[in-house]
Amino acid sequence: MQDIIKIGQREVGKGRPCYIIGEIGINHNGDLDIAKKLIDTAAIAGCDAVKFQKRTPELCVPAAQRDMMRDTPWGRMTYLDYRYRVEFGDKEYSEIDTYCKSKGVAWFASCWDIPSVDFVAKFQVPCHKLASATITNIPMLKHIAAQGVPVILSTGMSSMEEIKAAVACFDKNQLIITHSTSTYPCKPSELNLRMIHTLEREFDCLVGYSGHETGLQTTCAAVVLGACCVERHITLDRAMWGSDHAASLEPMGLMRLVRDIRVNEEAMGDGVKKVYDSEKPILQRLRNV
Repeated sequence: MQDIIKIGQREVGKGRPCYIIGEIGINHNGDLDIAKKLIDTAAIAGCDAVKFQKRTPELCVPAAQRDMMRDTPWGRMTYLDYRYRVEFGDKEYSEIDTYCKSKGVAWFASCWDIPSVDFVAKFQVPCHKLASATITNIPMLKHIAAQGVPVILSTGMSSMEEIKAAVACFDKNQLIITHSTSTYPCKPSELNLRMIHTLEREFDCLVGYSGHETGLQTTCAAVVLGACCVERHITLDRAMWGSDHAASLEPMGLMRLVRDIRVNEEAMGDGVKKVYDSEKPILQRLRNV
């Protein structure tokens, strides 16, 4: 197993702090100001990176859904028009790139089609993320593998055979597999955190966790179980309009999550039994044999 993978300047893996990703996704609702506020939220909380989603709508929206009407905050429109409405282009991502650098936060994106991969690659992102929905798109996986940067591969709603076929596209020395259950929000009984160890054994590579639950405890548990990175959706307000807000963390929740992950990492120790200096006065006072 490759113990360490570098994402930008950050070492991720065994013995390194968990790499924490705040997924903005499309929770910016097509508004650059909201995107910047979410970047601020991630930076203040102590996240290492933020992640967006990038699509080419005419390639990603099935023909049967394109003309379906949808009620949105911008009025009633076709689903295809809505998908265009929430997509950022060159201007917005150039601003995002500059803004993230000013805040000391990395950014990258889950790309849903090959043109989107090429679009994001122009910004020299430190890694690529593959969403669970795209794990069976083998031509796109191979296209991403050819970019030569680290890849984070999500495995929600996927069989082990599908995961094996996806993993075979990549150099495992540049791959992090993230365990995930693609239910929004996901109930604890379906999180199946022991899959972190299963994926480690099966593929002998680094494993992270992409969570869609509503609480914080289980994401912290994933880190204790060995997840080298974690990803959670973030929002300014869970009541905002949009499909992912309800399963997202608000700013205070994100701050608590990062804090608790760092405390748990400190508490893990090295597994070597010792008598701490802080214990010695208590030992002298209480032990009489």
